[in-house]
Amino acid sequence: MKLKELNEKEFKKIADKSDQISFHQTSSWAKLKKENGWIPYYLGLENDKGKIVCASLLLAKELPIIKKKMFYSPRGFLIDYNNKELLAEWTKEIKKYCKKEKAIFVKIDPYVEYQERDNNGNVVEEGKNNKESHNNLIDLGYKHFGFNTYQDTLQPRWIHVIETKGKTQDEVDKDMESKTRQILRKNERSGITVREIEKDELKIFKEIMQKTSDRREFVDRPFSYYEAMWDNLHDDGILKILIGEIDFNIFEKNTKEELDEHKKNLEDRIYKHDNNLLKMNEKKYESSNKQDEEQIERLNKDLEKIKEYKKEFGDKKVLGGILFLTYGNEVLSLLGGTLDDVMQFKSAYTIHYAGVKMAVENKYDRYNFYGITGDFSKENPLYGLYLFKKSFGGHVVELLGEYDLVLSPFWYNTYNIAFKTYHSLKNIKKKILK
Repeated sequence: MKLKELNEKEFKKIADKSDQISFHQTSSWAKLKKENGWIPYYLGLENDKGKIVCASLLLAKELPIIKKKMFYSPRGFLIDYNNKELLAEWTKEIKKYCKKEKAIFVKIDPYVEYQERDNNGNVVEEGKNNKESHNNLIDLGYKHFGFNTYQDTLQPRWIHVIETKGKTQDEVDKDMESKTRQILRKNERSGITVREIEKDELKIFKEIMQKTSDRREFVDRPFSYYEAMWDNLHDDGILKILIGEIDFNIFEKNTKEELDEHKKNLEDRIYKHDNNLLKMNEKKYESSNKQDEEQIERLNKDLEKIKEYKKEFGDKKVLGGILFLTYGNEVLSLLGGTLDDVMQFKSAYTIHYAGVKMAVENKYDRYNFYGITGDFSKENPLYGLYLFKKSFGGHVVELLGEYDLVLSPFWYNTYNIAFKTYHSLKNIKKKILK
């Protein structure tokens, strides 16, 4: 077998047939990363019959001062990791190639499930696993980052997904918690809708992300990054940005209709009761009246709030947005947020649901909520994020994790020391500036 450099078309033809394909292993993603200083390489392993049996996009970045490179295969090689003989041959050829390119290590984070888990994060007894894949990588000299629980790798090791393959929307909806279905219905009555934005509206999404990052204390990407993402991924059909909006006129109309209905029910019931046209237990009669009266009071309060909202925001208001990447087998929710002053409307439910429908209608295998942590205890600060995603149904996915194939131990150790020192100083600076 021999390693072969591929062009973009050759690579795409092979990559799209892989079960592990994702947007990370595309020329569109490579072009985006190229704008950030990464050099793309498309490589394949050719057997004696001239057939490519495995492949990978590799991204290389030159490290400052030492003038050597690090290589990264985003979401790992497109290979059967359980086939140790094939993996060994590929590893041998990759080592030779990358050493020639002055690389000190190759990083991978395979898009391969480590062990099957349910919606509660529990390991499924006698479920599928790829422990053999992990063992093969370790045997062949790959250094494992560890079975980390939190989001401290380049890509999340823990994700949450809904399987949509071969399912109708009704079948997917049945797995949702009743509370989630109630919120979705309430959002619809409140006039919350979802639409896809165009490029000239990118600043709307940037504002959403900036407000979210300020609130959650993370550093958002500059506007130029979102522009680059759009330019490299949108026209290829990979990137879609959906925003949630509320129409206060619809909210007001639906609220008035609901109010009129409760008033009518109450009036009719009282009239029939007082004129002996309705036979009803007195206790039940009083209870039904009380329920309508409470709803009337609530809806009147809602109408007052709507007046205030219209005065503050006008007839319509953007609530939040999510950037989706659709490729291969899945619709993936990469990042998103909500504007601070309208968080009470819970628009994230409606936007994610639009993503789920996108997966079902376009016959993708799954909807990927993306990153969670592997800590399912209530003490976990990110437990609420997990509960939100869990409420839609689906299950937890635990991936193999991150590995480094070390090519130069001396430079690899030097790089790691420098990298840790840099981030320690960065954190100290952050604390001082707070």
